[in-house]
Amino acid sequence: MMTDFTQKLDDIEIKYNRLEFELANNTSLLSDVKAYAAAIKEYNSLAVLVEKYRSYKKAVTDAENALSLLEETEDAELKEMASDELRASKENAEILKNEIALLLIPRDPNDDKNIIVEIRAGAGGEEAALFAAVLFRMYSMYAANMGFKISVMSENMTELGGYKEIVFTVEGEGAYSRFKFESGVHRVQRVPETESQGRIQTSTATVAVLPEVEDVEIEIKDSDIVFESCKSSGAGGQHINKTESAVRLTHKPTGIVIECQEERSQFKNKDKALKMLRAKLYDIKQREQSDKIASDRKNQVGTGDRSEKIRTYNYPQSRVTDHRIGLTVYSLNSFIDGNIGSMIDALIADDTAKKLNSENN
Repeated sequence: MMTDFTQKLDDIEIKYNRLEFELANNTSLLSDVKAYAAAIKEYNSLAVLVEKYRSYKKAVTDAENALSLLEETEDAELKEMASDELRASKENAEILKNEIALLLIPRDPNDDKNIIVEIRAGAGGEEAALFAAVLFRMYSMYAANMGFKISVMSENMTELGGYKEIVFTVEGEGAYSRFKFESGVHRVQRVPETESQGRIQTSTATVAVLPEVEDVEIEIKDSDIVFESCKSSGAGGQHINKTESAVRLTHKPTGIVIECQEERSQFKNKDKALKMLRAKLYDIKQREQSDKIASDRKNQVGTGDRSEKIRTYNYPQSRVTDHRIGLTVYSLNSFIDGNIGSMIDALIADDTAKKLNSENN
């Protein structure tokens, strides 16, 4: 009897074969640039899965043939060969089945997108602002290690070099997939530079990671937007040449206000502000949709709940703890120098395991 597993994969293989035929023979598709690009993208997304499924089917067939030979032959040498082949084919089939199961998990459609990151100082005054600067430096170094490009959109610096707020973009394939679990409240425990008594203080900063979205995904009416020129909100005059063309955008339906000041061109600042607005509106839309998801959603990694304390950076003990997965690393200096990849890998692995478990239940 055909299982649900193979039925689903047979349907995917049929779809893959149909796409392959259409791409090779459908002249009307070839003349439609957008439709052709969409078909190519879908075809490529199915290719790895179909290849593994074909390998899985071959492994199953090899195991069945080896079992038949084992049962039919009386030759000792052939029996040994058949037994070895049966064992190897079964192991191979099981490995391929597990790999296929992972590939069948619905992929986050935002994973390949560029992102907009907002870091804001939380509780703790100047120390919180200094911690926000530590987080920005950490993410900048990690992004550089990954080959991503960072561009600051706006910043509000303090006199001591901290950030009340900093907003920046990260561009590169897979940026969202690597940063999306950073959304939330980050807590630091350390002796502040401003503390003369040597007492440990707990401060916080919030991080929001938003996927950059296209115009077609979020419609914004010109009549709903008010653009104004504004001055820099920075702490000094180091950006004076850039911020003369700063803009403030107000979205009337939601009351969202965005300032962008990092480009010399007002046009470029307006374009960046619109990108930020689209990302925020898309985030609101996603949150509204996610409220309708199963009640156990809040227990999953990556809910993006920014009221949730997700990580603690403890300087006296040189440790970083992620509270969602209970993982602690005892190399804080290396971590804040941008070596956060292993933590992100652990978060992705935990999220994948939860999704896989959900698919199987």
